[in-house]
Amino acid sequence: MTGSQKWTLAVVAGVLIWLLYLLAPVLTPFMLSALLSYLFDPVVDRLEARRLPRTLGVIIVFLGLLLAGLAFVLILFPVLHQQISLLIDKLPQVMQWFQDALLPRLSRLPGVDPSWLNLEAVRQAMTEHWQQLGSSLTDVLGRLTHSGGTVFVWFAYLLLIPVVTFYLLRDWDILVRRLHDLLPRRVEPVIAQLAGECDAVLAQLLRGQLLVMLSLAVVYTVGLWIVGVDLAFLIGLISGLVSFVPYLGFVVGVLFASLAALIQFGDVAHLLYVLLVFAAGQALDGTLLSPLLVGRRIGLHPVAVIFAVLAGGQLFGFLGVLLALPVAAVIVVVLRHSQNRYLQSSLYSS
Repeated sequence: MTGSQKWTLAVVAGVLIWLLYLLAPVLTPFMLSALLSYLFDPVVDRLEARRLPRTLGVIIVFLGLLLAGLAFVLILFPVLHQQISLLIDKLPQVMQWFQDALLPRLSRLPGVDPSWLNLEAVRQAMTEHWQQLGSSLTDVLGRLTHSGGTVFVWFAYLLLIPVVTFYLLRDWDILVRRLHDLLPRRVEPVIAQLAGECDAVLAQLLRGQLLVMLSLAVVYTVGLWIVGVDLAFLIGLISGLVSFVPYLGFVVGVLFASLAALIQFGDVAHLLYVLLVFAAGQALDGTLLSPLLVGRRIGLHPVAVIFAVLAGGQLFGFLGVLLALPVAAVIVVVLRHSQNRYLQSSLYSS
């Protein structure tokens, strides 16, 4: 590749990144559709291998997705709404527990000034912020209600995602084959090798991590339900969702579940039961779930995961959050390949 070709490639890449930044809000439903197509293309391929037409396989997968969505709306959403309402109802009880149980103990610690622990000021501040939040939400909902354009855009997104996903799923193999045919023949073997490694890593990361998150959410929820924690579903769901960052789901779950158990039961025994639930979930994740479903070859450090998500959200908003981990996984593959090339070069051995 000549110097001018390299500069041309760099300029094209820069223009594409700039366009991605400008069109991030518009591209969000397309990227969601692309992620869904990538996740469920192997399912359609398996149905196609069973002599089913490609379109029929896509329709079957779509029916499964629709049934899952209806199950979430009809079963999980009411339970989640009940748990959130229960959490709001327990806020006064939480404040009372702080006042009666926690603050007296803190005030007896050496170097702690009891005047700093002004619960009434904290309660007033929370009340003011809740009032401000309520008025802000009312204003936002009013604007959304009166803004027909905004409602139309969200409604169009909801209709656009399944339509785009259907066509991408149907033509996914054709699109991949056409992109492969466009590669320059001189670099085609290297790019094909990198694409295969990226596909293997992304398949493990996306599909495997989703299964791990779902499994941990079920384990934490069932465990806390057995312990008797009222907010078992809400805490288990949150802990499972944030478990894509290693140990974050464990830390968040232990903090919230311990606080809920202390307020609800007021004894150490239930606190130990909560710790046992999350220790069992963490042990199950480390010994079975992650090695089996995700694997250890991805190589994404927890700090890199956090940075990727925050950087993607800062640069491209919700689209950046969606793309953060896949892009980070691809970068890891490219860096690994570059490291191998460097170790085999004369620059390293000289």
